[in-house]
Amino acid sequence: MTSSSAGFVAGLTAAAVATVGLLAFQAAADVPPELGNPHLASPKDVSATKVPRDKAHPAALPSGSGSGERVVYSVDDDRVWLVGGGNKVLRTFRVTPGTVDPAPGTYAVTSRSNAVTGTDGTPVEHVVRFTSAQGVSIGFSAAVDGSTPRPNPRVKTGGIRESRKDGDAMWDFATIGQKVVVIR
Repeated sequence: MTSSSAGFVAGLTAAAVATVGLLAFQAAADVPPELGNPHLASPKDVSATKVPRDKAHPAALPSGSGSGERVVYSVDDDRVWLVGGGNKVLRTFRVTPGTVDPAPGTYAVTSRSNAVTGTDGTPVEHVVRFTSAQGVSIGFSAAVDGSTPRPNPRVKTGGIRESRKDGDAMWDFATIGQKVVVIR
């Protein structure tokens, strides 16, 4: 290789590295602040104590579960609410939690996968992740075979299992950045 072609290659390499650096800087600058930190809540945003329930309507959206469009997940009731504008419940359903619960608080959907194998070895679809705890990712998913068995208590799992029909609804509703409120 001649010195002029070596200089040319070195120049192209430097330009490529500079371009990649600039693009990375621009991408980081465009990330909304709430996505840079998937756990958004301060303790005052969502109470760690159990929020009041309507005893006559146990599937009713609990007061104190946040505001705006959001997913509400009660770790004590094993129930999810998909809440649209005007605090209107679009859908509510029961879920089967993993062995690791997320802490109460407000999160944002950080990643999604159409189809993967769960930490328990079960093929799952429509995975919507919003946090991690104890070294495992926490998110909603539906088993491809439609099952929702209780997880093995000796294995750390963060999958919150829902029916396939409910998983479809969650997938359509909870896109990247969607607010997820976890309550007791």
